[in-house]
Amino acid sequence: METLFRRAAGQLIHVTSLAPRPRGLAQPDAMPGTDGPWSLGDLGSGDIGPGAYEFLRFLHRAGQRWWQILPTGPVGYGYSPYQSPSSFAGNPLLISPALLVRDGLLKQEDLDDAMSRVTQEDLERVDFSKLAARRMELLRLAFRRQPTHRPDWAQDSDAFRHRNRDWLGDHCLFTACKAHHQDRAWHEWEPELQRRDPQAMDAWHRKLQGACDFESFVQFVFDRQWNELRQYASSLGIGIIGDIPIFVSMDSADVWSQQHLFELDDQGHPTLVAGVPPDYFSENGQRWGNPLYRWEQHQQNAYDWWIRRFRKSLDWCDLIRIDHFRGFESYYAIAAEYSDAKIGHWKPGPGHDFFHKISQGLNQHPGEVLPVIAEDLGFITPEVRQLRDAFGFPGMRILQFGFGDAVASSLDLPHNYLSHCVAYTGTHDNDTVVGWYASQAGESSTRTQDQIDREKAFAIRYLDCSPDQIHRAMIRSIWRSVACLAISPIQDLLGLDTKARMNTPGTTVGNWTWRCPSGLLTEELADWLGELTETYGRSAL
Repeated sequence: METLFRRAAGQLIHVTSLAPRPRGLAQPDAMPGTDGPWSLGDLGSGDIGPGAYEFLRFLHRAGQRWWQILPTGPVGYGYSPYQSPSSFAGNPLLISPALLVRDGLLKQEDLDDAMSRVTQEDLERVDFSKLAARRMELLRLAFRRQPTHRPDWAQDSDAFRHRNRDWLGDHCLFTACKAHHQDRAWHEWEPELQRRDPQAMDAWHRKLQGACDFESFVQFVFDRQWNELRQYASSLGIGIIGDIPIFVSMDSADVWSQQHLFELDDQGHPTLVAGVPPDYFSENGQRWGNPLYRWEQHQQNAYDWWIRRFRKSLDWCDLIRIDHFRGFESYYAIAAEYSDAKIGHWKPGPGHDFFHKISQGLNQHPGEVLPVIAEDLGFITPEVRQLRDAFGFPGMRILQFGFGDAVASSLDLPHNYLSHCVAYTGTHDNDTVVGWYASQAGESSTRTQDQIDREKAFAIRYLDCSPDQIHRAMIRSIWRSVACLAISPIQDLLGLDTKARMNTPGTTVGNWTWRCPSGLLTEELADWLGELTETYGRSAL
């Protein structure tokens, strides 16, 4: 606990948002394992190649201890990392073609040809459909070459398949079947495949063996590249904060392969789905649509699926943020036939028993705290706080939320923080600080102009800054607070406006596509952040 939650600072940016790389830029020390210049061109999104290594060096220079990311699974509906078709797999779109060139599975001209089709518009926002076509084409080329170009990988690949046999086969077959059925949801497949009849499963696996082998290769490469990146981060004293969404996508290998663990009917359709009730921000609530868990079934299985899920996440990350933590104490259940969240009811979650079993399953020592950050935002009851505190999980405090009522008693204001919390200027679901301050509507259209004006005036008075410096003043405010960890989205460090927002909850268009503009993460900015971090005793150096 002392090591994980010692006083430190970090930055939040998802891998896909990493800055575009200028074409033709050579940097001999771009990453470990290189012995010459490497092309740092761009295919339309950040990945876990040279750009990620460069970002880690930026964090190191700035004295940052943490890099927080969003979920790294394959993206699903709306390209959201929170609606993934797998809770265990890695996202193929994060694999670095530059590293595959280094490893001899791609030629430099292969990468150059793919980059020649990237437009300036592609560098400014992630176009997932175009991006997937480019990257998957290169991965298929690497897959065809692997047996002859890297036969030495065969043993490692076999070991990877063996270590991940509890999920990998189902994921590969699910992915292959999805492609064969033109991406239709699994409950629209043949009935015998929906219900996983053993004979049908064998037949489909034989029929789609090549596609399954390709997906297995993709997951092996992702795991190999990710572990190399994590080792490099560790060598710089930087840990990675990952993210576990509490719920999983209905159209996922998880639900298809473990139907008994979810609230489904005999045809595989959900009977109860997740969401949150109406509140100040949404008169209809939010109907997320994820199938809910049959917690009694999970309990009978000693939470085996969840233990494996945590273990996989901790293979790739040092700390895990649990999204919608309150759902483990109680969760909002909506009948699947309802189109919104106005009608629903609260049901008890697995509570203390769940985290006790997770700790035991991960072989935690008595008194050892799970490496978990509890996302405890929104309507939080005393019971949720008691569950969080019983296991020593730090909660989250969002400075941007602290000014809403223009009163000093807000728990999101730094003078009210406890030391065992993680403080943020904002999250991936918020507007940027600059965008929030400039907005005349804020997060809710129900606020009056007088409320908006009082909120802004209170923020400027509290932070003792001019409006044009509010982003830096917010960072300084949480950096000097008693919170054990202080983290800002990279957009706030850069002072970017609403155009840089990553996600707007309740909407499905335009989210997750933001990319950091090239050239903004300068040495001067790293030095400013490093001095601030050292001043307030958060430096990792």
